[in-house]
Amino acid sequence: MTVTPTHEELLNCLRIERWATDLSGHSYSTMLELERTAVAAATPLSTAEIDEALAAHPRVGEDAEGNAAYEQRFGRVFVIRAEGRSPEEIAGERERRLENDDIAELAEVANQLRGLALLRLRAAYADQFDSASQGT
Repeated sequence: MTVTPTHEELLNCLRIERWATDLSGHSYSTMLELERTAVAAATPLSTAEIDEALAAHPRVGEDAEGNAAYEQRFGRVFVIRAEGRSPEEIAGERERRLENDDIAELAEVANQLRGLALLRLRAAYADQFDSASQGT
């Protein structure tokens, strides 16, 4: 059995039209195949694509002052894979990243977006692949 993600489902994982178009309409026989294809399609991400993804991304956490400093420094919302991280860890990462130059931070944002896309893909499709491998 294979899984064929739709364009809209993929946009829920990473709101970049080109990426969703590249992946949609294809059938994937394993989660690993989908993940590898997703990462390849998201590497690299252009500045415009990062901006496109971040336009739909909520602010992370409640630290208005820290978020404001980041947004002032880089002109975009702070994005990080928050799952499994404490508020203190997230704040520490934001502070560390405030020291990045623009190019380094753009690379970190792209990496975070790829990681978030993978988490969302797993949440959306892992059960379908598990069911297929069990023959149900």
